[in-house]
Amino acid sequence: IRKTILTLFLFCTLSASAETGYDLWLRYKAVDDTKKLNEYKQATKEVVFPTSNSAQLKAAKKELAMGLKGLLETEINETTSISKNGLIIGTPESSDLVKRLSFLSDIEQLDDEGYLIRSVKQNGKPAIAIVAKTDIGVLYGVFHYLRLMQTQQSISSLNIREEPKLKHRVLNHWDNLDGSIERGYAGYTLWDWARLPRYVDARIIDYARANASIGINGAVLNNVNASVRSLKAEWLIKASGLADALRPYGIRVYLTAKFSAPKEIGGLDTADPLDPRV
Repeated sequence: IRKTILTLFLFCTLSASAETGYDLWLRYKAVDDTKKLNEYKQATKEVVFPTSNSAQLKAAKKELAMGLKGLLETEINETTSISKNGLIIGTPESSDLVKRLSFLSDIEQLDDEGYLIRSVKQNGKPAIAIVAKTDIGVLYGVFHYLRLMQTQQSISSLNIREEPKLKHRVLNHWDNLDGSIERGYAGYTLWDWARLPRYVDARIIDYARANASIGINGAVLNNVNASVRSLKAEWLIKASGLADALRPYGIRVYLTAKFSAPKEIGGLDTADPLDPRV
């Protein structure tokens, strides 16, 4: 009995240690329902994806590849047309195939962050179109499609239209330039000011993915009472490193201005060192 209990304890411990929570809802664990797994694999035998160099389309393609590999244990089989069941992804501007879809007018009537996911016929074969008017809409659509498989929903007869009701969907960070977070309840800042803009931690990309997957499109980087140095050129350059990293995921960065900034910033030494502790 003791050996059995010890074995179960070790098994549970190993299982628990394998899940850190870091991946949040983007775990992409393999689908364990055989019937659903076969349905999803059948629907993604081919993928028609734009060849555009858009950073947002690249992010969408990367996310789709991660999702298919994790959920279905398959790779993207990219083609230029559908000869088997597959996915048609893109915008009218980035894809001639999307431009020829029968519901082009519906795509053009979407707002800039909206998307459609529809079951269609292409060359007599069933396909799923994940389309939008803009590249960021495509990224949001890809996240939605992956979420359908994550939650093991049916992907037959899809007719989904999504558009955000709020233009600005922003997270407000209370971070200070010394790395602390206001009132100390949220650990240490995610922004590595000392190494920005040259180095951007990989966690920033995962932060962007998680936010984009639920439609967040903005982040306020600093606390309202943070040092006014955040508005100086050297620190704006640092913030630009974060802006560049988050932009492919449709996230804009914002800086709050301390109420006394107009008075304080004029008294700062223009030669202040790039030291995040000041």
